[in-house]
Amino acid sequence: MDRTTPDRTARRRAYASGRRAEWLALAWLMLKGYRPLDLRVALAGGEIDLVVRRGSNLVFVEVKARAELHAAREAIDARKRRLFSRAVRAWLARHPACAGLTLRADAVFIGRRAWPEHRPDAFPIEGMG
Repeated sequence: MDRTTPDRTARRRAYASGRRAEWLALAWLMLKGYRPLDLRVALAGGEIDLVVRRGSNLVFVEVKARAELHAAREAIDARKRRLFSRAVRAWLARHPACAGLTLRADAVFIGRRAWPEHRPDAFPIEGMG
């Protein structure tokens, strides 16, 4: 029996769960009037789950799914914020037409048996301004 099989299976399950959470978060934001611009962006060593826009607001979204909402809220640490901010700066460098928009880093928290929780301006984008 291959000893790595449970690890691969767990990784696949976690990946699929993360994808479902991102789609749920996107649907939730679209119901609130946000328009998707980009999904699952990996740049400069960081990752942005969703890039959405509503009016003059360009919003970079971190999605966290856990069994309980409180655990999801606690899952964005300083390292994650730093890597996320680095990816945001790289994304903006590739999309100069977005320079005049108001930038924001939001979070959407997903827990079992709970409505998604959208937290606008959840944390600052480091290195901006």
